[in-house]
Amino acid sequence: MRVINSVKELKRHLSEERKKDKSIGLVPTMGALHEGHISLVEQCIADNEICVVSIFVNPTQFNDKNDFASYPRTPEKDYAMLEEAGCDYIFAPSEEEMYPEPDMRVFDFGSITDVMEGAYRPGHFNGVAQVVSKLFYAVEPCKAYFGEKDFQQIAVIRVMVKQLDIPVEIIACPILRESTGLAMSSRNTRLTPEQHQKASLIAHTLKESATFVPGKKVHEVIDYVINALNNEPVFRVEYFDIVNRDTLQSIHNWTETTDPIGCIAVYCGEVRLIDNITYKN
Repeated sequence: MRVINSVKELKRHLSEERKKDKSIGLVPTMGALHEGHISLVEQCIADNEICVVSIFVNPTQFNDKNDFASYPRTPEKDYAMLEEAGCDYIFAPSEEEMYPEPDMRVFDFGSITDVMEGAYRPGHFNGVAQVVSKLFYAVEPCKAYFGEKDFQQIAVIRVMVKQLDIPVEIIACPILRESTGLAMSSRNTRLTPEQHQKASLIAHTLKESATFVPGKKVHEVIDYVINALNNEPVFRVEYFDIVNRDTLQSIHNWTETTDPIGCIAVYCGEVRLIDNITYKN
């Protein structure tokens, strides 16, 4: 396994791999890796002859400077996990390497970025598009792997790939959960032990709400989830919506789509957690 810090060196190595007709997969991450990330790496290794994992905490996707500063960074642990998993290349650039000049590109993804994460984190998806497109240009992967916990992000990246005509297949991989049901996240390490225990209620509440479909109306399910979590003093629900998984627009009746998805963002103390659940009519 090689750790590479420059785009130029990465391109040189990957060019040699391509000369041998090797397929290349990419797992973009911001580090602080957990088993959820490793499941993406394992899928990448299964599908491709060369696995590249990027580790870069991207400043342009954080609309809160404190959130950027406090985002966990554990490079030595990350490297050890990736070596054990069988990763071939780690791309760990500096901020100066990724942004030698300010990235002034502004993307227009239409209505899919006006809701949920886009509504509460202005500029977030523009920053995601900036960094992911840069990674795609640097690696030129055949396939790229993302976790479904970031459901809206995957939708945005799919649109970006079409807009920029980047020849990469986007692979969405299932959410991995802790034994309590809590969706694995790098941010979980910032929870206190008491908060960590309470945070499992997010997934449990979503799972319970799925048993109400289609008997209860959409707005009743939404109200149930928000009220159940906000009744716990440790939580503050930022948003919960049930949407069409293709358009990401709110639905008002279960008959509007065959595969609605409920997406949530919750503050557990000062830590912002996201999750989602698919509802079956």
